[in-house]
Amino acid sequence: MVITMVVLFVIGYAAIALEHLLKINKAAFALLLCVALWVLYILNASTILPDSNEFMTFAGNAAGEHLSMFDKIIAFVTEKQIIEHIGDIAAILFFLIGAMTIVELIDVHGGFSLITDWITTRNKKKLLWLLACITFFMSAVLDNMTTAIVMVMLLRKFISNTNERWLFAGIIVIAANSGGAFSPIGDITTIMLWIKGNITTGGILPSLIIPSIISVAVPTFIAGRFLKGEFTRPIKTFGAEERVNHLETAKYLTRNEKKTIFMLGLGSLVFVPVFRAITNLPPFMGVLFGLSLLWIYTEILYQKKQNIPEHDKARITIILGRIDISTILFFLGILMSVAALQCAGILHDFSALLADKIGNIYVINVLIGALSSIVDNVPLVAGAMGMYPLANDAVISAAADPAYMANFVQNGPFWLFLAYCAGVGGSMLIIGSAAGVVTMGLEKINFIWYLKNITLMVVLGYLAGAAFFIIQELLILPMLR
Repeated sequence: MVITMVVLFVIGYAAIALEHLLKINKAAFALLLCVALWVLYILNASTILPDSNEFMTFAGNAAGEHLSMFDKIIAFVTEKQIIEHIGDIAAILFFLIGAMTIVELIDVHGGFSLITDWITTRNKKKLLWLLACITFFMSAVLDNMTTAIVMVMLLRKFISNTNERWLFAGIIVIAANSGGAFSPIGDITTIMLWIKGNITTGGILPSLIIPSIISVAVPTFIAGRFLKGEFTRPIKTFGAEERVNHLETAKYLTRNEKKTIFMLGLGSLVFVPVFRAITNLPPFMGVLFGLSLLWIYTEILYQKKQNIPEHDKARITIILGRIDISTILFFLGILMSVAALQCAGILHDFSALLADKIGNIYVINVLIGALSSIVDNVPLVAGAMGMYPLANDAVISAAADPAYMANFVQNGPFWLFLAYCAGVGGSMLIIGSAAGVVTMGLEKINFIWYLKNITLMVVLGYLAGAAFFIIQELLILPMLR
């Protein structure tokens, strides 16, 4: 059964990775894989669960003492394991839905145009560094895919030469992924680690900010050496209005109204970690709070501005219809697939194998980062979270190697380095991240061109940032303690 589940997961994952060749949305394969793995698991659960301490505790409670062993197994899988996993995953999905809605709302109302109006330089190198910095810090607040979309649209306002624009776009992909790596809300993988409690805002920001900066500064410096002189803005501009949009809300708004929506939306996302620290509620509650404020503000705005035709009013009810639900379903399918492997004990066995054969958390994470350039980093991080427990004092004291297990405490070096490697490593290939895939689609960037011109720069930046993190953990921090 274990081999069958692993083979099925590999086949399903291959189908997901080859989405662009098969021309079938990866969400379909993820959902099919999810159902197939859970069917296999529940059909074979009777050979796995009787030895589980968690199941024995469940089977011995008062509610289940009169059930047969078969019924207890079915109840454990359906009423405990599936419900617990779907609850954890739903917290991530609701966060994404809320955040995606806020970003789309800002975009439709012309909030991001404030950024393009602010850029006045004509120097190519200065523009490269400026776009890299804006992308880096914007991605820490927004998700990296949305940031890449916005920045590529802005890039078209400045650079008309295709090859030069591809070079700029490559740096945007790198900066978007690196910027998302040091923020708890900047990337789906850091969101997963943050929501589950593996990392905290106070842990990830100071630990990963410098490695993340290094990972984008190195390739930006190298790319800048290929750029000379000044650029002339193209006569035809390419703005956010050219997206498949049809809404023309922005042209009816004043600059102050756009600025208010931009600041309110951005502030809502930035406030999420603060909201969690104050209330101890899950992050998706903070996002929903910000979304509700924006909803109320836009409705009041439309009541005041009678000159906006109803079909151009970007109400939240309209924006929700524009959210990429297939992406949400993909996350649901892939995360539940990984949960099935975890419940079957496959991930635990694999973690034990890695610990035995490699035994070095830094090498393991560097390999995970390299792998994330080929396959999606969401299941990789989900798999790592399933393979290794979030250690506490009890877990450490009971471990065969307490020193090794100490790496897995909250904000431990394993989790922090995992966030860095999985986020930054995806930039090595253009298909290795959501930001890369969406940029590839928007700019029609050739896979081989990216491999020849961008990949080596990414690898150098990735390894430089990783080296700094390792030095920081092994040498700098021990001296400060």
